[in-house]
Amino acid sequence: MLLEGVHPAAALALRAAGVEVESISGALEGDALIDAIASADLVGIRSRTRLDAATLAAAPSLAAIGCFCIGTNQVDIEAAANQGLPVFNSPFGNTRSVAELTLAEIVLLLRGVVDRSADLHRGLWTKSASGSHEVRGRVLGIVGYGHIGSQLSVLAESLGMQVIFFDIDHKLPLGNAVAVGSLDELLERSDVVSLHVPETPRTRGMIGAAELARMKRGAILVNNARGSLVDLAAAADALRRGHLRGMAADVFPQEPEANGPGFECPLVGVPGTLLTPHIGGSTEEAQESIGRDVAEKLLRFILGGSSRGAVNVPEVDLPRRADDRHRILHFHRNVPGVLGRMHTMLAARGINIHAEYLQSDFERSYVILDVDASDAAMVQADLASIPETLRVRLIC
Repeated sequence: MLLEGVHPAAALALRAAGVEVESISGALEGDALIDAIASADLVGIRSRTRLDAATLAAAPSLAAIGCFCIGTNQVDIEAAANQGLPVFNSPFGNTRSVAELTLAEIVLLLRGVVDRSADLHRGLWTKSASGSHEVRGRVLGIVGYGHIGSQLSVLAESLGMQVIFFDIDHKLPLGNAVAVGSLDELLERSDVVSLHVPETPRTRGMIGAAELARMKRGAILVNNARGSLVDLAAAADALRRGHLRGMAADVFPQEPEANGPGFECPLVGVPGTLLTPHIGGSTEEAQESIGRDVAEKLLRFILGGSSRGAVNVPEVDLPRRADDRHRILHFHRNVPGVLGRMHTMLAARGINIHAEYLQSDFERSYVILDVDASDAAMVQADLASIPETLRVRLIC
């Protein structure tokens, strides 16, 4: 069951592997959502559908969840893990799209295009070179040098920008980019600061009044990462005072659940701002890439048990070597003795284990076993009787 208009590439890949697919263009909630996924083996959503513990508990056939987007906040991933439901996403599928939008915003803000466009919409002709700059030679400071930050680095350098970056982890610079030792140093040296970090306790509110004051007068700030990173009231004040020349924001602390009215933000109406409704990754190319990526992860799990790429369960990936063997997928609580009991049960029925791979986190374990072909229903009932079992599935 694919909800929210997941790109057709996902359904195409799933159907090619023999999976029956139903698609719904919009998000569902409440009883309508429960009814839609009650008998589904796989469910695919984007950012608006909420899969909480109660909803997941009402879908006993569900084997895995695909988030056809970057984040997974819309799913209760702990509840899913406790039901043996891996959750997959596509953290890098929109990398290029976000990097391109960010670079375009930098060019527009340095040229003052945003305000000139607004003037023309009001019937005012204000042709002037004052305060309009090329990007060539300007210093771009990238906070977070991951997939998006590093790709932005390459694109910006191709236009002649000087790139510096700060990351809490050691990252290999691309091109002529140079790492700096602190966020403060980056803020003080940059003509443009672009944020590309995840939301963590350390990054929430990382750009407040004090950090904005450290930035060069006339600098530009871009946040296409997470809405919690910047104190928007402080940013609005810095823009009105002229300390910041401009700001672009694609993400906000509170975002409407659906298209239409209801957006509120301290930056609304502030000159020099370029606001977009969380569309950094909203290109046809990005959505197709995400569709293929998540569909492939769902297929690897449903057909072979691979949890590689899951965000909430241990990653296990055991290659299949023979078609005449059965594969056992067993999620259980991480306590001593479970694996031994599984081995004992299989041995008691004369079932030989040919391959095995177990991984655990603090609370849960996931093991794949390839065994002799046998009575699947009997083996599944045996393993399900172990008290610590969260979920057991056999692939015959």
